[in-house]
Order: sequence, then C-alpha cells, then structure tokens
Amino acid sequence: MTTVLIVEDDPINMKVFTKILTKRGGFDVKGTENVDEVIKIAQSGDVKIILMDVSLSNSYYQGKPVDGIKITKLLKEDDRTKHIPILLVTAHAMQGDKETFLAESGADGYISKPIVDHELFIEIVKSNL
Repeated sequence: MTTVLIVEDDPINMKVFTKILTKRGGFDVKGTENVDEVIKIAQSGDVKIILMDVSLSNSYYQGKPVDGIKITKLLKEDDRTKHIPILLVTAHAMQGDKETFLAESGADGYISKPIVDHELFIEIVKSNL
C-alpha cells in the first residue's frame, strides 16, 4: 500500500485529508507536524509522497520555528529524501503565491485549500507518485 505523509497543524484538516486519502484513494496515511518525526518518517523509505502545509504554527526545528517551505527545503537537500515528491497544501492562494512557494521550497506541486473536489485531490496525489 502506498503511504502518504501529511504535515499539517490543523487537526480538522488532518482528519479530512486522512479520510479522503484512505477511503477514496486507498492510501496508508501518516501524519505529524513534528519536524523531527517528519524527517525520520521520510528517511525510513516508507513514504511515497508528502503533503506539506505551508503555514505551520507549532513546528520547530533545532529550536527555531519553521514553516512548510523550510521543511520542504530540508527534505529536498537531503540525499535520502530528495526523491520523494512533496506537494504544498495551503490556503494562501493569492495570485503569484503558487510560483513563489514552489520556487522557494523546491516542492513538486501545489494544492490550494480548502479541498472541495475530492476526486481531483486524489488524482493530483496519484499523478505525482
């Protein structure tokens, strides 16, 4: 079974994404906003794709607050995890944000919240595997 790692600070979004991905997509899902756990899970080799929230309010790395852009950069700079597709998931859907976030982070794709079309959400995830 394909495992998706969700990095999300909102418990409701985590629950909704997990339900859509497991029930409609047939994925196994792991979720955390703890950066050390994110890195450990990504390095385990079990994860095939990561959904990364851009704005994380409770995530710290080496004692400093970090967002999804910084975590994505860390993962893309690591030889053990740089091959894993990362899709940024954010409510920041202003014109130009997508291009800026993708350029800054090195992420592979972008999904805007809220997720309204569940089938399209699954299709985007699958197309990035």
